[in-house]
Amino acid sequence: MKPTTLYIIRHGKTMFNTIGRTQGWSDTPLTKEGEEIIRYLGLGLKDTVFQEAYSSDSGRAMQTARIILQEHENGAAIPYGTDSRIREWCFGSLDGGYDGELWGVVPRILAFKDYEDMMTNRISYKDLADAIIAADTANWAEPYDKIRERVWSGFEDIAHHREKNGGGNVMIVSHGLTISFLLSLIDNRLPMQIGLENGSVTKLTYENGSFTIDTVNDTHFIDNGRGIASAH
Repeated sequence: MKPTTLYIIRHGKTMFNTIGRTQGWSDTPLTKEGEEIIRYLGLGLKDTVFQEAYSSDSGRAMQTARIILQEHENGAAIPYGTDSRIREWCFGSLDGGYDGELWGVVPRILAFKDYEDMMTNRISYKDLADAIIAADTANWAEPYDKIRERVWSGFEDIAHHREKNGGGNVMIVSHGLTISFLLSLIDNRLPMQIGLENGSVTKLTYENGSFTIDTVNDTHFIDNGRGIASAH
């Protein structure tokens, strides 16, 4: 049996990413630059054999997955599906607002001076989820336990299904905070990976119910794809 490896990709850069708006369950399409970077990523991954592919059900993740599969040598033959469990956190009434609103109010709720002070003191994801709920005037934000259950079961079910069916590589397009949170569930010593690049690849190996982190925020596939594109 082959090892089971997840290639977890942060979606391409979107309109909201570009203008600094909070994008949880709200959604905007990739920009032209975002599409171009993901095409490079697709070229960089075109020779990687994927048994199957998934994305969250958010438009930006589905758009990213489609571009990668279009560039792949065997993209049309790779089974692809969506899973709502691996979508981004919901920021409630702060969703769609400027990043400064979210990262302005959350530190104050947690009794920190500002965002930098909060990150220096290394808050937990539960602290963050609780603060988002406190700031959310619409009562849409998810409690920590619900986020934990859906994110873990989403990725674990995908990995377990692949392992059960002979192993191999799975391409998964998800979201920055969701990927960062998953990493913390695997290894709680890791700092928050808030700065994951759009189009970066985080690679995990799965065996007998356990994940191992291989690489985080890897952008070399994009660089390789850019080289391939410029050679033609």
